[in-house]
Amino acid sequence: MRNRLVNSQIKLVFHGLILALIYWALPQVSEVAVAQEPQPAAAEAVPGSAQATTSGEAGGQRSPALTGERRPLYRLHKSDVLDIKFAFEPEFDQVVNVQPDGFIALKGLSELYAEGMKLPELREAIRKAYLPVLHDPEINIFLKDFDRPYFIAGGEVGRPGKYELRADITLSEGVALAGGFTERSRHSQVVLFRRVTSEIVESHVLDVKSMMKSRNLDEDIHLLPGDFIFVPQNTISKIKRFLPTSNMSLYSMPASF
Repeated sequence: MRNRLVNSQIKLVFHGLILALIYWALPQVSEVAVAQEPQPAAAEAVPGSAQATTSGEAGGQRSPALTGERRPLYRLHKSDVLDIKFAFEPEFDQVVNVQPDGFIALKGLSELYAEGMKLPELREAIRKAYLPVLHDPEINIFLKDFDRPYFIAGGEVGRPGKYELRADITLSEGVALAGGFTERSRHSQVVLFRRVTSEIVESHVLDVKSMMKSRNLDEDIHLLPGDFIFVPQNTISKIKRFLPTSNMSLYSMPASF
């Protein structure tokens, strides 16, 4: 009788341990199953919702000013001169100009639109154009003459005009190249105009006076080709011509009268 009671107690303890083990294991199994379920790659677009625009584009046009490219590849402009060389078919070598309508005239083929292309893009376009005539041509393109990068400085600077952008320079350095500020300059409101597309121009107003005073040029913008720096006239110089200077000299130097 006693042995039977002991065996019953042992069975109860054993069953209790099994139940506890199952109770503990169930949440772990469910977590693993959830983790292994395939997750959707991206939320499906909801009809009628706004579609995300491609970074660096505005109005369907791509611009380095929007993409933030510091050193974008050169894009062809009108009047650029290109030297096209064929590695194994030298009889097709030619020098072409980007015409006012943006096309180039290729030897033995119709015209090809080239304005706005990068050289690698144009090389591939010419290679495809010659495939019906040549078998897998190998082409090299050299830029012989081109519209050199420039910036324009105007307003109250020493030498307003157009300057070649030969290196990576900032707005304050561009003002210095243009002869610096004049005595009539408004240093605190220098405007930088930057063309993003043919129809979009963005402007930045910089307080160059504050930057120089604080000796902190972190906000000094790097110039891009085509930038226009405008230094406005200060308020004092605007009203100076209306001041009665002849009468004021009477009080400042009374002994001379």
